[in-house]
Amino acid sequence: MMNELKRCKTKKITVRGIEIGGDAPVSVQSMCNTKTWDVAATVRQIREFAAAGCDIVRLAIPDEKSALAIEKIREQTDVPLVADIHFDYRLALLVAERGIDKIRINPGNIGGEDHVKAVADACKARNIPIRIGVNAGSLEKGLVEKYGHPCPEAMVESARSHIEMLEKNDFYDICLSLKTSSVPLTIDTYRLAAETFDYPLHLGVTETGTEYNGTIQSAVGIGTLLSEGIGNTIRVSLTADPVKEVTAGISILKACGLRKGGVKFVSCPTCGRTEIDLIGLATEVEKRVSVMDKDITVAVMGCVVNGPGEAREADYGIAGGVDKGLIFKKGQVVGTYPYDRLLDALIEMIEKD
Repeated sequence: MMNELKRCKTKKITVRGIEIGGDAPVSVQSMCNTKTWDVAATVRQIREFAAAGCDIVRLAIPDEKSALAIEKIREQTDVPLVADIHFDYRLALLVAERGIDKIRINPGNIGGEDHVKAVADACKARNIPIRIGVNAGSLEKGLVEKYGHPCPEAMVESARSHIEMLEKNDFYDICLSLKTSSVPLTIDTYRLAAETFDYPLHLGVTETGTEYNGTIQSAVGIGTLLSEGIGNTIRVSLTADPVKEVTAGISILKACGLRKGGVKFVSCPTCGRTEIDLIGLATEVEKRVSVMDKDITVAVMGCVVNGPGEAREADYGIAGGVDKGLIFKKGQVVGTYPYDRLLDALIEMIEKD
């Protein structure tokens, strides 16, 4: 049974049919690392994201060439697309005209209130939401001088000033992100933002590093906030194949009880009681079941202490013995198999059902 977390109440925005905020499920985002003007490569990566379960994809728009490519990209995918805009407000106007679904800007770096108004008017006319992206690494100089260093109060004050720019132009279709590279600072900043604003929050710990370290930092930061009911959409930022950001994000949601579907895999740590190659067996079982389109739990346990009980709680499971193991299905023992048959016997049973 899924854990029912009480969610913080926020307004709701819609990005090409995907709802963010309110009572909507938490969505997973990633960002292409292709050159956006390379339409074929970008569409190919978007499709890889979608196959992995990504809900929303962001694209870098550093120049006019990239902005003009949005129309052709939009024609070849139904995945909601977000344009990442910095400095040149005219790029936001170009992508708004060419079918973009959401725009990420920092209103403080696109050239003044007249430029903010132009972007807000273009987005309002087409029902395009705007994400205000506050980042500790690019916090306004005045705020750094006021507070001495990036802190939750400085981040939230930055967000507030940007929100006021948009609201002054009668624009309220807003999502917020307030990212830092420090897990504790990120957590404290989003907690303060959740108390201060009722706009939906996009969660992320930025610049976390390579796959291993980045996944751990993201799981702690994003997972802590989600478990407190904070956050409406997430991105795991990794210096790695960005498709791995999607799988990590989905895993975090599942761990928090916020997404179901697909195979949940459980295995125990090894200890001196283990009499089989549990690491090798668990690794292979996880690899084989990860591609299955089934809403099931599979357990691989190493010994008789917790193994049989845990395996019985799963839909399918293995409990190891001395060079052999028991296979369970829905709490019932199916049979005993030698170690070299356990993997194939388990997979064959799952695939048959």
